[in-house]
Amino acid sequence: MNVFDELVLPNGSRIPNRIAKAAMEENMADADHAPSDSLLQLYQTWADGGAGLLISGNVMVDSRAMTGPGGVVLEDDRHLARFTRWAQTGQANGAQFWLQINHPGRQMPAELGQTAWAPSAVPLDLGNMSKHFAMPQAMSQPMIDETIARFATSARLAERAGFSGVEIHAAHGYLISQFLSPLSNQRTDQWGGSLENRARLLLAIVRAVRAAVSPQFAVAVKLNSADFQRGGFSADDALQVVGMLNDLAVDLVELSGGSYEAPAMQGAARDGRTLAREAYFLEFAAAIQQVAKMPLMVTGGIRRLPVAQQVIDSGGALAGIGTALALDPALPRAWRQGQHSEPRLSPIGWKNKTLASLANMALVKFQLRRLGRDKKPAPQVSPLRALLEQQVINALSARRYRRWIRARE
Repeated sequence: MNVFDELVLPNGSRIPNRIAKAAMEENMADADHAPSDSLLQLYQTWADGGAGLLISGNVMVDSRAMTGPGGVVLEDDRHLARFTRWAQTGQANGAQFWLQINHPGRQMPAELGQTAWAPSAVPLDLGNMSKHFAMPQAMSQPMIDETIARFATSARLAERAGFSGVEIHAAHGYLISQFLSPLSNQRTDQWGGSLENRARLLLAIVRAVRAAVSPQFAVAVKLNSADFQRGGFSADDALQVVGMLNDLAVDLVELSGGSYEAPAMQGAARDGRTLAREAYFLEFAAAIQQVAKMPLMVTGGIRRLPVAQQVIDSGGALAGIGTALALDPALPRAWRQGQHSEPRLSPIGWKNKTLASLANMALVKFQLRRLGRDKKPAPQVSPLRALLEQQVINALSARRYRRWIRARE
């Protein structure tokens, strides 16, 4: 099997090759938190680049719950025409285009001024940076029911807009991932305790989404292979959850890992494990492949064709690429033409690991903004400059968001 071979999903739809543009949070919405012109330009660039599947950055199911300022929201049909243009842009050259739908739970910046929901009132542990996230409120049963319905609504609207699928974000420490982890989920009711109870929200959302869309519309799940925190969601837990998803008409599971507290998706862990420099989660995928009935996508640090091919040779269905496609959006096309490009950002050796993680994300977003202005990436930009610029953008966007949400209320 070659990375440029077609993939047929369980629902019968086809992905033209095995390279996927993995989700990266863009925070490039317009003033109404709909897809902006720069976001459409960004996805036009990726559509021209040759990946078989494009997965959007976070699209929020609730305007009151944002992973960051400048995020796209899809909770009703008021901007459906903009989403239709976005869908058409991403699929212009034959790729499938899925929306990643998400709820941040407690991983919502305090500067947005909203109440954070979570399975339990357990704050983020980010040292001195913890103050930037509010103490979350434990969700009541009506809150849980509303959230399940919102995921289904966003998926139904995504299909109406013309996207070919959705990916339910159950990784990286966001709300569904918080329910899965015994560290953040300390409930004693039907939503907490055993793994079956902690997985109940994910399974309920998958069922609701699947019921809200047509059979040919792809429904995928992004799942942590582990949280990389002692006592958290483990690789064995992930194995069991994939088994639970087997009979729910899930078309793909993407394996990633980590959270804001332990950003393993950037190659860092808190439980003593050292992650490989590329294809971070491939070793975990091997075990999960033994039980998974659906195709698996492996994401995390891939930037070279031999590593992408290794993912496929090891039984993975798709190789998910993020940062490398921010640095070279035409990377799949270059590989197909025999070029051996391997774009990378220089590592950030700051002592404060939380700040280093923020700077790494800022570097990626710096490239996305350039692509959105139809400019070439600038991978050599200073991490400090990128971080400071991102902080200014965040502050201005947060102020705009607070005005926007007050007007809606």
